[in-house]
Amino acid sequence: MNWTIPGTVLQAPRQEAAHIPEQFRSMFLAGGIVLSQVSAITGLENYTVQNWVKRGFLTPPQNKRYTLRQLCRIININLLKNVLPLERICHLLEYVNGRLDDERDDTIDDSDLYFMFVGLAAHSKELYQAERRDAVLEEALQYYTEPVPGAKQRVKEVLRIMLTGYLAARMTQEAENMLNKLQ
Repeated sequence: MNWTIPGTVLQAPRQEAAHIPEQFRSMFLAGGIVLSQVSAITGLENYTVQNWVKRGFLTPPQNKRYTLRQLCRIININLLKNVLPLERICHLLEYVNGRLDDERDDTIDDSDLYFMFVGLAAHSKELYQAERRDAVLEEALQYYTEPVPGAKQRVKEVLRIMLTGYLAARMTQEAENMLNKLQ
């Protein structure tokens, strides 16, 4: 059964979530993607992405080409924008990675954060219980190497919030679908 990869408009079999990182990385073999490709992947309008760059939510593209890291930052924002205000999403990402317009202070690459999230989201049915969610988060972070003390805990907290937001958005959509059936 296909599912929409979180934060994108792309479809993939849920059971193949472990292969999504390599599929994404293959898009960047030529050295980056252009804004129209970012828009096609995320479903965002070009001006929205450009606005986020201007507002400092991510570093500007080089030679009009976006990196995997930048795409994943955009996707991370996109997947949360329906449940959290942009300022709160930025605060969340700053919590784990410092200044959003400077990648040098990041404690985790945005693509690594996103791909961890996708792996967790693919098993979201198991994650509605908080205690199960914590165990799965620990397992997902077992190979994460902290660049600075406390980074692992920060990443864990950010992933917990991202998952909760994702699940909340899914529940909201489910409620909307149920409500539409009443009419």
